[in-house]
Amino acid sequence: MYAHAKDLRKGRLSSSGNIYSVTVSTYRKSPVFADFYLARKLVQSFKTSDIERTTKTIGFVIMPDHFHWLFQLGEKYDLSKAVARAKGRAALAVNQQRNCIQKVWQSGFHDRCLRKDDDTVIVMRYIIATPLRAGLVRSVRDYSHWDCVYI
Repeated sequence: MYAHAKDLRKGRLSSSGNIYSVTVSTYRKSPVFADFYLARKLVQSFKTSDIERTTKTIGFVIMPDHFHWLFQLGEKYDLSKAVARAKGRAALAVNQQRNCIQKVWQSGFHDRCLRKDDDTVIVMRYIIATPLRAGLVRSVRDYSHWDCVYI
């Protein structure tokens, strides 16, 4: 059973300076980011978000059909708007690269605000290990689409 985007927003609080773990899926779980160059477009979207100070990325992993992104929300920014901007920027770049107009993302996203007692290093290690758990690689060193400030 799939949650509707409106249901994902129930109880969502957004607070500048908090650290969020966000997961976003591609439209109909299409493996868009199995393409190396399209995955790099998403990486650039994260970097642009940091340059604009909307976010301060701690780390991410891009899977073929979704991504996990751990970041600190910038001052005076709303979580939903920050994620929407990153998704929109990436969708535009992906469609330009593919020379077409197609829906890239499912509506909404899953988020978790980390508490002060959460260890961000442990959370990030878990996120980085996603390609291992999915059986895509034997070592994270063999996976191209992740980064982390701790490594």
